[in-house]
Amino acid sequence: MTLSTDPAVDPLARELLQSVVDVARAIFGAQAGSVCLLDEAAGELVFQAVSGRGEESLVGRRFPAGRGIAGWVAASGEPMVVDDLAADRTFDRAFAESTAYVPNALMAAPLTHGDRVLGVLEVLDPAPQGRGGLSELDLLALFARQAAAALRVLAERAPAPRPAPERAAALGLLADLEELLRRQP
Repeated sequence: MTLSTDPAVDPLARELLQSVVDVARAIFGAQAGSVCLLDEAAGELVFQAVSGRGEESLVGRRFPAGRGIAGWVAASGEPMVVDDLAADRTFDRAFAESTAYVPNALMAAPLTHGDRVLGVLEVLDPAPQGRGGLSELDLLALFARQAAAALRVLAERAPAPRPAPERAAALGLLADLEELLRRQP
């Protein structure tokens, strides 16, 4: 499965990723959220969708795949929550400063297909009340798995344009997840 890291290549993929990050940000009451996809050939993570702080300037920006918390999540395939970024040595403060937004806390989960990491979903400065029901990390990981499933639907489609019913099915995965998450205590 191949996903392009060029957001201009597939408007449907871009729309889907933006929906993923917008919903994740809303679920956790976060100041910002992002989806970065792994460009294996370049060894980089590429911002594909951003919601909230930084959304004007980050889409398309690249950084080394082994850098910071997103890099750790991509390399390990494990989700991560950091409540105090100032005390975390994995956090790449210099990179955050270059984006003009330095968060205090973040949650990140890998977007996976089998044992392969496709990218990373992050929410920055989630609100404490956004953490309920399931543990926050389990909830973010669940959401990331659903987002990866929707991305697989897009990536596995035939090169011909996708008919409207198939497009609706891919976006329906996100709507179903949003409804499921709203029902959580």
